[in-house]
Amino acid sequence: MNIILASPRGFCAGVNMAIESLDLAIQAFGTPVYVYHEIVHNKYVVETFKAKGAVFVNDLSKVPSNSHLLFSAHGVSPEVRQTARERQLIAIDATCPLVTKVHLEAIRFAKQGFMIVLIGHQGHDEVIGTMGEAPEAILLVESPEDVDQLTIADNAKLAYLTQTTLSVDDANRIIERLKARFPQIVGPPKEDICYATQNRQEAVETLSSEVDVVLVLGSQNSSNSQRLKELAIENNVKAHLIDGPEDIDGNWFKSTDTVLVTAGASAPELVVERCIDYLRERFDATLQPRSIRNEEVHFPLPRELRSLNMQEMQTENSKAEK
Repeated sequence: MNIILASPRGFCAGVNMAIESLDLAIQAFGTPVYVYHEIVHNKYVVETFKAKGAVFVNDLSKVPSNSHLLFSAHGVSPEVRQTARERQLIAIDATCPLVTKVHLEAIRFAKQGFMIVLIGHQGHDEVIGTMGEAPEAILLVESPEDVDQLTIADNAKLAYLTQTTLSVDDANRIIERLKARFPQIVGPPKEDICYATQNRQEAVETLSSEVDVVLVLGSQNSSNSQRLKELAIENNVKAHLIDGPEDIDGNWFKSTDTVLVTAGASAPELVVERCIDYLRERFDATLQPRSIRNEEVHFPLPRELRSLNMQEMQTENSKAEK
């Protein structure tokens, strides 16, 4: 067996920032630190933080007053922020800046009198947060067929936005249908689908033609991981979305297969390594790393944690000097 290990894969800058934020909050404030929704959509990451003392909640009434509360990478609505203030919670905002960008675009378009068509998945945390910025002005579509069902005046002032973790191809199909039906529609100055989502999709698109099977590391509720699996299948390659080696069925493979291994933007490298170890032990697999492009994006910590991080760095530097 030959393993092609795709790069880029795994954690993006937004996920790195959110995970670092929660780690630092636990170190600085002790436990429990509460998190509104999952910090990122990954089973392994969530379970690891539960073991460290993080408490994940979907209802702020479950959070005691004056507790530390971290908003996840997917962002929250203004209503959630207001509830946190009313309950006197000490909020730390670990929203990915690329999600914040979409929120700000929604606010701007709504203030300018636009009706907004949001392309995304019903019920996804990011979509709920974005729609909460201007619920009276946002309509959600998930497919080109949904566009056909919209009841909007032909001359309406119209704009579109997208969830950051969509399939680029799927989003473009919906945007094309919107433009065909509503020629006056405008979009954001810069596309909303995040760089990491696009790069991971590009790697699968480029490399899947060389392989027999694609393994995508990521959880079932991870939108960007699901898109990687779907993209491989669209390219007529067998693909499986798994949390780790315990989900692998050896019958998926022949000993002569070439297997592409990649990971969604919320999947840690540790589970990638464990899956590679499984394939090496079971099929005597060899490893071939393949890089499509480099990523050098870094997002700063939330302002509530930046001073703490500086203090930690200064302490570490002092220890090193001694």
